[in-house]
Amino acid sequence: MSCKKWMVRAWPLLVLLLIACFAGWIAPYDPWEMSVPFLEPSGEHLLGTNDLGQDILSELIYGARTSLLVGITAAVVITLFGSFAGAFAAYFGGWADRLIMVFINIALAVPSLPLIIVLSAFLKRSTWNIILCICLTGWVGTARIVRSQAMQLKEMGFIRSCRTMGCGPFYIITRHLLPNLKEIILTKGLLSVASAMLTETSISYLGLGPMTAKSWGTILNDAFRAGGIFNGYWWWFLPPILCISLTIFCFLSLKGDESPAIE
Repeated sequence: MSCKKWMVRAWPLLVLLLIACFAGWIAPYDPWEMSVPFLEPSGEHLLGTNDLGQDILSELIYGARTSLLVGITAAVVITLFGSFAGAFAAYFGGWADRLIMVFINIALAVPSLPLIIVLSAFLKRSTWNIILCICLTGWVGTARIVRSQAMQLKEMGFIRSCRTMGCGPFYIITRHLLPNLKEIILTKGLLSVASAMLTETSISYLGLGPMTAKSWGTILNDAFRAGGIFNGYWWWFLPPILCISLTIFCFLSLKGDESPAIE
């Protein structure tokens, strides 16, 4: 993907990141401040207020922080750990490969979302615990794909030459195996962002989200709990749904169309 094309696709995300970073200056109200409940959209409250009288637009702006933090942080951890685990298993083979594949197969056999929900219910309700729960099983998909591709790559001539010249495993993995799989790793990383954001939304919608932070999922939970969805308060539940959908679409649009090239 050309740099110009990438920038065209990335600018909505850059705007969203800026909004999340400067939410304190952009939000018209403190999202925890209470006023008159169930106000409809007006000049004073552009998206009305919730059942506690909190400004929904301010909640939405602050919610971008939590949703993006969970999505991006979990995706980075999943991508890095999964990529190194897959490349390590492929390069060394033998008992190391078998051991890592045991963990991968066990994790794949357990439904990830129910497991995350159960763990979130038992752990303290916090943003970092949600990220931890997502990362526990999220890395296996990346590891399996990277391992599969690295198994083929390690048999190529330039990898054999590096081993003959005495290059160490860490050097070969970080300088040759992983760089030549960057398109695959980037694609899995972007998919991991989308998956993590949807998982956080699901957990928060069920009432297991962070208690001290606003997120798009907690806004949906509040709307469902207080009857906003059944009473047709579209200005309450529709904006977070649109924000989640558009953000995930923007991340997925960054995926390149080219096939990975071997360098």
